[in-house]
Amino acid sequence: MTRFDPEVATATYLATLSPEAHARATAYTQGGHWLILWTAVIGLAAYWLILRSGMLVRLRERLEARGLGPVRISLAVLATALFAETLLNLPWVIWSDWARERAYGLSSQPLAGFLRDYALYTVIILVSSTLLGACIYALIRRAPRFWWAWSGGLVSLFFVLSMVVSPVFIDPLFNRYEPAPSGPVRDAVVALAKANGVPSDRIFIYDGSRQSNRYTANVSGLFGGARIAMSDVMFKKDADIAEVRAVVGHEMGHYVLGHVWRNLIFFSALAFVCFFLIDRLFPTAVRLLSGQGVKGLSDPAGYPVLGALIVVLGVVGNPLAASFSRWAEVESDRFSLERAREPDGLARALVKTIEYRAATPGRLEETLFYTHPSVGSRVRMAMEWKAAQQAEPMPVTLVRPDPVPQ
Repeated sequence: MTRFDPEVATATYLATLSPEAHARATAYTQGGHWLILWTAVIGLAAYWLILRSGMLVRLRERLEARGLGPVRISLAVLATALFAETLLNLPWVIWSDWARERAYGLSSQPLAGFLRDYALYTVIILVSSTLLGACIYALIRRAPRFWWAWSGGLVSLFFVLSMVVSPVFIDPLFNRYEPAPSGPVRDAVVALAKANGVPSDRIFIYDGSRQSNRYTANVSGLFGGARIAMSDVMFKKDADIAEVRAVVGHEMGHYVLGHVWRNLIFFSALAFVCFFLIDRLFPTAVRLLSGQGVKGLSDPAGYPVLGALIVVLGVVGNPLAASFSRWAEVESDRFSLERAREPDGLARALVKTIEYRAATPGRLEETLFYTHPSVGSRVRMAMEWKAAQQAEPMPVTLVRPDPVPQ
């Protein structure tokens, strides 16, 4: 019998896409790396324009003259700043999140639909960010030495609240979530869920094709609202039962292994570090950005300076966050292989994601930018797992001989 070669099998799977398709995926992916930089530059420019205009300082002075308290002033100034920031960034968002996606065939959403979703998303972000920001400024005023620690705790609570609320109240505003319809797919998913202690009523299909043509699934939420959701794109691209089992097994890995909680802890820790650094860097940043009229860190008119620091720290911390994400993805792939036992199904599903994630990046590129391991390395892991199963010796059963008659 011919020996199974994982390297050959991996190359065979990757070769199911043409060289042109791989080149297109590489162009899209590497362009996305530059988007991180350009999004940061445009965000910094927007903050600088808002700061240099003096609009927030003038607004704060007028509200102070009217005798408004610091909480009301914070709410009004932050709402104004966030709205101005949204308007300044809107042309870039339309190009990067809509026009570019359509140019690469990764979205079929009309501009009107995109703007409708973005407007709704913006309202939610404006309201939640204004309230959260006002609370942080209150902490800065009340605990100027250790505000960063209290704010880190507050943001952690905000993360928990977001994870609880989003699947139940926010996500349904953008997409329709329904249980998988009756049939072989649902039967396979339910059986896999029961075998791994995952409530089968927590597995949904959503109309993700409204916004994107990406072959994807996700796990979200906490406590009773936690769920696994598969985009209907999976089924429009003719996913077979083995693929569905492999993909759902991967998402179950996130669920069973507690990756949502790990993410919460990790990003909460980053929030503490971020606020600590902002506390130290804010005076220097005000001078660099020429923040005339800003009284100090507790002045909400200085929000653009705080926002600029968060942008810079976000770019610097991106490789760390990407590495943490890749670790969780590897664990979930292993979980899928061990529980769903569909290495070829996982490989076929992964190949379908190459259109938005180049298959074979360099090691440095993957380390700096990839939130998931490269498709090539993930397919190779699946094929190595398959080879290991085939190489396992058959179990030997020891049979006790019958006693010799006397």
